[in-house]
Amino acid sequence: MRASWAFGAAFIVALTAGGASAQSGAEFFKGKTVSYIVPTDPGGGYDTNGRLVAEFMEKYLSGSTFVVRNMPGAGQILGTNFLAASKPDGLTIGTFNTGLIYNQLIDDAAIKFDLNEMSYIGKVAADPRAIIVSAKSGIDSFEGLASLPAPVKFATCGISCVFESTMLIETLDLPIELVTGYNGNEDQLAMRRGEVAGVIGSRSSFEQFVADGNGKFIAQIGGTQTDTPQLADLADDAAGQAIELAAMQAEIARMTAGPAGIPEDRLEALRDAYRAATSDPEFIKKAAAMKQPVEPLVGTDVQNAVIGALDQTPEMVEILKGAVTRP
Repeated sequence: MRASWAFGAAFIVALTAGGASAQSGAEFFKGKTVSYIVPTDPGGGYDTNGRLVAEFMEKYLSGSTFVVRNMPGAGQILGTNFLAASKPDGLTIGTFNTGLIYNQLIDDAAIKFDLNEMSYIGKVAADPRAIIVSAKSGIDSFEGLASLPAPVKFATCGISCVFESTMLIETLDLPIELVTGYNGNEDQLAMRRGEVAGVIGSRSSFEQFVADGNGKFIAQIGGTQTDTPQLADLADDAAGQAIELAAMQAEIARMTAGPAGIPEDRLEALRDAYRAATSDPEFIKKAAAMKQPVEPLVGTDVQNAVIGALDQTPEMVEILKGAVTRP
């Protein structure tokens, strides 16, 4: 009888263990709903990209249902705060702007997250930065811009653009006066009207603008295009750290991550689904139709890139802090 009891107990333990095992990794997501947080309004690049990623991750995470939740506000900080504070069970993931790296570097009181600690799933694109000048500016090269006898006005669109533009202008000692307050494509309209001479921004946002003859790329940070000189080859060593930081940001565009502490087997299942999703020919075709660049990277490589970008000197941090205190 004692032997029979022992056998029964062992059977129950084995059954329980088997049930727990069945709930691990990809099996956990069967019948579950995954919330995909997009910290912007519907429409626009981040929302378009987020919905595409969610659609195809659902395809490759068998039995799951993905629901996109838009949570705009405070320059993507509101939605990212929510994402970081979510239960780390793998059922809440999302995207956010790499510009939040700048917010963390200056100890922005509004952020309630540590980007070092997030559970990184992958990034879908690389989006090189560029210096773009309008056709009306009379500037045709980086050297021409750098040698101007008086400052010219450049537009900025969003706090991330302010951070990056300020960092590059100061370290390169460029004769540029930043004008803030532009939204959406208002910076392009301002260049066409002659209100501003140029902008420092993501190349993908200005491809059509340049193709239509309204402007020119005079320098680029990151990317594989060969029609524009790399800024690192045009600048002196003093600007190297700023250019490197901008290049790090350019390489990890359109990230997907979850809160810190997602169990390793579930995180690996999410990464596997992301890897399959972003290499799916139909995903690539849809992204191309939406003019969304696709250069995916998965897992710890993304986390390491973020950690590297957050490792900056006190001098660089002071430059970034100056970007939000200047009039």
